[in-house]
Amino acid sequence: MSILKNKRNKALPEISTASLPDIVFMLLFFFMVATVIRENVLMVENEMPMANQIEKLDKSDLVMYIYAGKPSSRYRSRVGDQARIQLNDKFADVGDIKAFVMAERASRTETMIPFLTTALRIDKFANMGLVGDIKNELREVNALKINYNTRIDNNPD
Repeated sequence: MSILKNKRNKALPEISTASLPDIVFMLLFFFMVATVIRENVLMVENEMPMANQIEKLDKSDLVMYIYAGKPSSRYRSRVGDQARIQLNDKFADVGDIKAFVMAERASRTETMIPFLTTALRIDKFANMGLVGDIKNELREVNALKINYNTRIDNNPD
């Protein structure tokens, strides 16, 4: 009986915390490597049209994105229901596209500028007049490499 009482009265040994900083830094490193940071917050509805012949762009760092569509429900009370253009993280007018393209070119090296591609992420319900206006503005700044982003159609007719 005395043997059982001695085991109960003994204090538990202390847990070594020497390896705790190593574990914390390993977790920090893992999440830094595994986390994907989204470049732009999508402020417009963007249901892309379907396509059956799709090619993937080789270098995504040479792409500048222009989004167009109706504002998402969170922004409709502020900007209305009409289709809008989004450049980076803000709404823009058609006239702001020139400045956007010039700023993107200025942020790249001289050798990368000829390879810049403008990717249009247009909602499938967007007005084609807006798309035509965007293309005219791109023509005026000689940004002629245009890519239309789509989703793959698994059941082509």
